[in-house]
Amino acid sequence: MKHWIAFWNIMRKDMQAYYLKPPNISWGLIFPIAWTGMFFIRSGSGLDSILTLLPGVIAISVLFGTTSLLSVTVTFEKKNRSFERLLLAPISLKLLMLAKTSGAILFGVVNAFIPIILALFLTDLSQVNWALVVPAIFMIAVASTFLGLFIAVSVSEVFEAQTFSNFFRFPMIFLCGLFFPISALPVFLRPLSYLFPLTYGTDVLHEAIHAQGVLAPGLNLLIIAGFCVVLFYVSVRNVQKTWIV
Repeated sequence: MKHWIAFWNIMRKDMQAYYLKPPNISWGLIFPIAWTGMFFIRSGSGLDSILTLLPGVIAISVLFGTTSLLSVTVTFEKKNRSFERLLLAPISLKLLMLAKTSGAILFGVVNAFIPIILALFLTDLSQVNWALVVPAIFMIAVASTFLGLFIAVSVSEVFEAQTFSNFFRFPMIFLCGLFFPISALPVFLRPLSYLFPLTYGTDVLHEAIHAQGVLAPGLNLLIIAGFCVVLFYVSVRNVQKTWIV
């Protein structure tokens, strides 16, 4: 029971100190709205294009929301040595890192539903398979958060975290099938697409929203789970080797 009390208090502290601050709340709302408006309007295909664009907009909103905040907050706490106080909590390092990432996961899930709410006012979503959308959003949020954690524990400065984040995020926008199919990419780039967890999450969303997925949804979710395990394990190992003397 003490473990979960510590877990809850660490998560609550992060929510109050970072995610529930007015600038972050407004940024968390404005950013998905900006992405949604940009792609829905820029496509020039009318309301018929919304279902095609929606999976990509959801994925981008989650990706940028989770990685931007987590990579900065963890790096900031490490630089200010406040992270060292958390190591005194009566929980294991793995549970501590799960507590540190849980707020970002929730933030990413909330970000994902902003484009969906906007789309509800513009088109009919009655054919959407919500039983696939919800787990896909959650798994994308977890994978993106653990990617942000991996970035945060690999650098020592906040500006390095932002730069390193873009090294992963911007290739994902073009290589993960967000707005055009992977089959439309040059042949030599297609193998790179399957090195990113976002590819598999987006594929589940495409299947759930307009029935144009490539792989089986269950397989996609299983692969994302594998990415999550690897990213989390590598991040914890990095903390043990470089942050704990």
